[in-house]
Amino acid sequence: MSKKIVILNGSPRPNGNTAALIEQFVKGAEQSGSTITQFDLQKMNIHGCLGCCKGGKDPSSPCVQKDDMDKIYPAYKEADLVVLASPMYYWGISGQLKTAFDRLFAVAECDPHYANPVKDCVLLMAAEGDTEENFEPVRHFYLSLLHHLGWKDCGIVYAGGNMAAGDIQSKPKQLEQAFSLGASIR
Repeated sequence: MSKKIVILNGSPRPNGNTAALIEQFVKGAEQSGSTITQFDLQKMNIHGCLGCCKGGKDPSSPCVQKDDMDKIYPAYKEADLVVLASPMYYWGISGQLKTAFDRLFAVAECDPHYANPVKDCVLLMAAEGDTEENFEPVRHFYLSLLHHLGWKDCGIVYAGGNMAAGDIQSKPKQLEQAFSLGASIR
């Protein structure tokens, strides 16, 4: 069964290591019949959450702020799977990804019990460091986030040892992992 996949690309580099992971993931996912909608958050006008808790009144545009999140909301609501793609910045996801993800709370505000839509999820992350210890803070954040949302983890690709844009091209195993993960989504 094909899946509707939304990719939230939190990388500011259009041709960086995270982009290469996404490209391979997409190739695998399309091969398995999934449809992909990708949002390159760096190119979008998305403001930080105001914490006002006044969203949810208009399901087609749930946040009180009117910006490019209105492009993401419909695809997010329809998606079976959300891909969180980001370089590691200070042992966490990028600000671009965190800002957009925080704003998804407005969709939960459409439910009287603030229930988030249940999704499957994947994490794609490129980083300079390549040890388990390096990825632990992100692993903890990601798995805690999914636990609290009630989402299912469908896979993680940690691509360490990639500092400069393009470093990942010399690591075919990391790119193969992203492709294989995409192909496994059914």
